[in-house]
Amino acid sequence: MADKLPTQYSEGSIRVLKGLEPVKQRPGMYTRTDNPLHIIQEVLDNAADEALAGHGKRIKVELHTDGSVSVHDDGRGIPFGMHPEEKVAVLEIVFTRLHAGGKFDKGKGGAYSFSGGLHGVGVSVTNALAKRLEVTSHREGMVAKLVFSGGDVVEKLHLRKQVEGDRKNGTSVRAWPDAKYFESAALPHAELVHLLRSKAVLMPGVTVSLVDEKKKDTQTWQYKGGLRDYLEQSLPADAVIPLWEGEGFAENNDTFAEGEGAAWCVAFTEEGNPIRESYVNLIPTSAGGTHDSGLRDGLFNAVKSFVDLHSLLPKGVKLMPEDVFARASYVLSAKVLDPQFQGQIKERLNSRDAVRLVSSYVRPAMELWLNQHVDYGKKLAELAIKAAQSRQRAGQKVEKRKGSGVAVLPGKLTDCESRDLAHNEVFLVEGDSAGGSAKMGRDKETQAILPLRGKVLNTWEVERDRLFANTEIHDISVAIGVDPHGPDDSPDMSGLRYGKICILSDADVDGSHIQVLLLTLFFKHFPKLIEAGNLYVARPPLFRVDTPARGKKAAGKVYALDEGELTAILDKLRKEGVAEGKWTISRFKGLGEMNAEQLWETTLNPDTRRLLPVQYGNLDFAQTANNFNQLMGKGEAAARRELMELHGDEVEVDV
Repeated sequence: MADKLPTQYSEGSIRVLKGLEPVKQRPGMYTRTDNPLHIIQEVLDNAADEALAGHGKRIKVELHTDGSVSVHDDGRGIPFGMHPEEKVAVLEIVFTRLHAGGKFDKGKGGAYSFSGGLHGVGVSVTNALAKRLEVTSHREGMVAKLVFSGGDVVEKLHLRKQVEGDRKNGTSVRAWPDAKYFESAALPHAELVHLLRSKAVLMPGVTVSLVDEKKKDTQTWQYKGGLRDYLEQSLPADAVIPLWEGEGFAENNDTFAEGEGAAWCVAFTEEGNPIRESYVNLIPTSAGGTHDSGLRDGLFNAVKSFVDLHSLLPKGVKLMPEDVFARASYVLSAKVLDPQFQGQIKERLNSRDAVRLVSSYVRPAMELWLNQHVDYGKKLAELAIKAAQSRQRAGQKVEKRKGSGVAVLPGKLTDCESRDLAHNEVFLVEGDSAGGSAKMGRDKETQAILPLRGKVLNTWEVERDRLFANTEIHDISVAIGVDPHGPDDSPDMSGLRYGKICILSDADVDGSHIQVLLLTLFFKHFPKLIEAGNLYVARPPLFRVDTPARGKKAAGKVYALDEGELTAILDKLRKEGVAEGKWTISRFKGLGEMNAEQLWETTLNPDTRRLLPVQYGNLDFAQTANNFNQLMGKGEAAARRELMELHGDEVEVDV
């Protein structure tokens, strides 16, 4: 038997992906791959950005019989002259270069002040994943056309003078999505209709139409009444109080940029599934985000202040944000100057300032409205109090059921007051000093803290009967209220005391090690908690940037999760005119360095923290177990060495 050839790792092993190659190699990093809707949405978002900037009144989408899709707008038309630095037609750069676009220029006189475009990646992804793409730009009395295939130019830029019948300004893009990159090549019609209709809602006065060549059918939307019209038509039941709408945008504001703010319409119903839609600069954020949290925060504080003012709260009832929000339907449209999204497909807004931005306009407006309409205010308070009472009753039932098995809770556990699994969470915190900050900074009502001393035992090869010999593991099991079990067992989950179990360790190498040891413990001995979606990993920031006062913005602090976010923050400061080196960057050595307020703001506050759910991903249980065995098994040193030799160059090392 021939010896296994040694793996070659030399200068030639490093491959540099050029142009649009990264998109074709890993399309899932840049777009949704279940169907091509998102790559069409990228083109649509560009057309909407033109209308948002006040340069267009019409957007038309055509579904052609050959499977291609066209998007037409009457905006300014993409420039087609030579780029001053790149010496390539701008029209070509926009469709062939990642991180190139007009959305970076956010300053005064920039092409776009507010836009959904953030990374300059959008339409170049559409181009990379299309068999063919044709773009036509009408501007300055000329018509320019370029044709691509798989992201490469196949027909060079062709210019001609406009003739009678041509549009004066605007861009048309026709794309043939390449089916090999998508699970299904068909566009989901209902989702597309919803997307187009919502664009019309968010831009009153702009006409949006959809032409289907196969069905010979045209649909057109134009809403003069905006958010109110839209929500009224979508509500599942009659509203308890009249629809409440409002808006607020920053002018001469110390904290927020000119024009930042939100418009909203809210309805409260007693039946049906609430309608909840939110947008940032016209981009639909299907997974919500910090702007939704700002709306919830503003509504809750306004209703709570009304309830306190009129002494409406029965004895023993405590209102929580979810009680007010449970029956709320809303459409929220936020404008944020430099939005930070989670992932390229922008499903969730992560900008921390958006909580304060939206809440600062919603709360005073709602308080004023409630005190001007006291009868409606009392109806709304009644709805929230009813929700709080049923929540508390449910919590008491669970408490009785759990009371039979007596387990003495660990002395170092700082428990929360609530017994409601939907809201309760426990943080397994690395170290006593961080545990102290967490105890002071937490929300006592719903957040419990269990500090862990030192490194937890590697439990991959520990028998279940021997687990409780380790104090830390005994304390974790008793605190969460579930006994250790295997993947095929049916453990008694009725004793579970927290809906979320959150691993909270430092953002350094040691912290990552503790995280891995705890993940090993839960995967091996508490797998049903992972299956049920109870396990999470908290992500504290690694850097703090102290920013100087600039213009009307006061000095402040910004937190960065990692090097990538730090670079983005510094780029933003440079764009705002802050001179190099006028900021201070601090690196947290550990959670113990954060005071209670910082820990709350960055890691514990549900509105602004980063909390990742732990899931199996694309692998099944057996494949995941095999990976864990290779990484954590005592007899697997040779396999680990081989793994490191093969993939060592892909790892970022924090020294």
